[in-house]
Amino acid sequence: MKIEKTVTILNKRARFEYEILEEIEAGMVLTGTEIKSLRSSKASITESFCQFIEGELYIINMTIDEYKLGTFYNHKSKRERKLLLHRRELQKFEKKLKDVGNTIIPLKLYINGKGKAKILIALSRGKKLYDKRESIKERENKRNIDRFLKKS
Repeated sequence: MKIEKTVTILNKRARFEYEILEEIEAGMVLTGTEIKSLRSSKASITESFCQFIEGELYIINMTIDEYKLGTFYNHKSKRERKLLLHRRELQKFEKKLKDVGNTIIPLKLYINGKGKAKILIALSRGKKLYDKRESIKERENKRNIDRFLKKS
């Protein structure tokens, strides 16, 4: 089992499905086996979202696989994990979340230079179908231009 120093887990669908309004970095409350499993890149944030529970922000539906060498101290793979933010930031996000259509989603899960697990979350709004079509069109145009430039 390889434990890496820097780990980056991305939510690739987030920027396609949602329009990003504001981003913020948050810490996470993790147990020992969770951080060990995270350092082995055994996590997924594609289906997860953030929700306020009793004034605190939690990430729901994030999967961190059980640690292979963990005994009965092992963690549950899908549990609510508390996010660590300043009180002002929490209040600001809670106020903006009350607008219709806004949600908080994770964009990137990583381990910073000090060895702490951090998550980049974003206040976002779901894209309409025509917005998604525009994103696909832009991506295809960029790909065609890159192909043309590569040939010349």
